Amino acid sequence: MTLPNVITVQNMRESDSATIEGGVPSAELMYRAALGIFNAVRFTGKVAIVCGSGNNGGDGYALACILLENGITPTIFRLNEKFSKDGLYYYQKAVSMGAEEGNLRVPSPFTGYDIVVDCLLGTGFKGEVKGEMREAVELINACPAYIISADINSGINGDTGEAAIAVNSDLTVSIGFYKTGMFLGDAPYYIGGLRNADIGITLLRQEYYLIDMEQLYLFEGYNSVVMSMEEFCERFGAEEDFDIPDRASRLSLETGKIIVIKTEHSAVAADRQFLYFAADYLI
Repeated sequence: MTLPNVITVQNMRESDSATIEGGVPSAELMYRAALGIFNAVRFTGKVAIVCGSGNNGGDGYALACILLENGITPTIFRLNEKFSKDGLYYYQKAVSMGAEEGNLRVPSPFTGYDIVVDCLLGTGFKGEVKGEMREAVELINACPAYIISADINSGINGDTGEAAIAVNSDLTVSIGFYKTGMFLGDAPYYIGGLRNADIGITLLRQEYYLIDMEQLYLFEGYNSVVMSMEEFCERFGAEEDFDIPDRASRLSLETGKIIVIKTEHSAVAADRQFLYFAADYLI
C-alpha cells in the first residue's frame, strides 16, 4: 500500500519549480489546482471567492473561470490591486467571462452567500495576520456560509501549524501534497475537513507519510512509547508542538522504540525509519 506523502513547504516549493522547469507551465499548474478544488466540492448557490495578491489568489481566479464554464457566476472579492503573473491572467479571463466583483469594505460582505472560498494566503505564510488581511479573515469567520480554504487555511504556517488567527474552514483542499503544518500546532483546530488534490507535481524527495487515524493502534503495541504532546514536551524538552516531528524521530533512533504522540485531533508516530502523521479530520 502506498501511503500519501506529507512534506515541508520548501520541498513543495522546489518540487513545484522542478515540475515547471520540466515542461509544465505554471499557469497550467494553477488551473489544475483550481480544478482540484472544484472537483472536491459540489458548488451550488451563491459563491464568493476571496483572493490575496499571490498565487493562492491566482488559484481563486482560476476557480472562478472553471465555475463560469460550469454555469455558476461567482463573486470575486480582492484584498488589494496586486496580482501574481498567472493570477492576473486568470483574473482578467474571469472578468471577461462575466465574474462579478464584490467589496470587502461594506458591512457583512458575505451576507447571502452559500459558499465562501478562502484564497488569501498560501502555505508559505509565516508570522501573524495583521491589518486588512486580518479583517478579511475575521469577516470570513463571521459568516455562516460553507467555508473552503485553498491549499491551507489562511493564517496557518505551512510547516509548523502556528496561527494566532486563521480561517476556520469546513473543508481545506491541499494542493499537490499535504504539508506538515496541516497536522501540527494550531492547525487541527481550524481545519474542519482535509483532502488533497494531486495536480501532477513531481516530488523531489520523500519526507514523511500520512496514515489513517484508525491505523494508529498498529504503532501502539510492543516496544512503543505513547504519550500526549503535553507529556512529550514536558519529558523531552520540546519547546513547541512543531518541534515534535524532529525530536520524535531522534528519540526513536536513540531508544530503538516507536514513539507515538497524540493530540485531541492529530498524532505523530516515529519509528527508526520513518515519521508518520495522522488526523481525524481527513476526508
